[in-house]
Amino acid sequence: RALEQQLKEREVFSSPGAVKHYLQLHLAARAHEVFAVLFLDAQNRLLAMEELFRGTLTQTSVYPREVVLRALKHGSASVVLAHNHPSGTVQPSRADEALTQTLKAALALVDVRVLDHVIVTQGEALSMAERGLL
Repeated sequence: RALEQQLKEREVFSSPGAVKHYLQLHLAARAHEVFAVLFLDAQNRLLAMEELFRGTLTQTSVYPREVVLRALKHGSASVVLAHNHPSGTVQPSRADEALTQTLKAALALVDVRVLDHVIVTQGEALSMAERGLL
């Protein structure tokens, strides 16, 4: 909770490591795949984090319409997408990359930027933006 309060009080991206740590705390221990979104304001402050979709051990269905609706509800200027890989492999799949591009295009239509898509496992977190996959 202290980390969540810190993230709400300062710019989220003043420390990408803190964002990864925050997401690991929330998603890493899940036995099934969970897709979450960090909704940010124009100063990159955390407005809300929502777990929007849950799936099986290896996959989850994500509906772009729901992500767009939630971003509009929160008045988000940008978002960070995140999901866990219970299998333990942090590498993004082709489906992860395709989903990221689909969501990026859908959110762009309503002027919401996708800043990153973070994949979380028990041991680490991978930033698709840092890997040049955004």
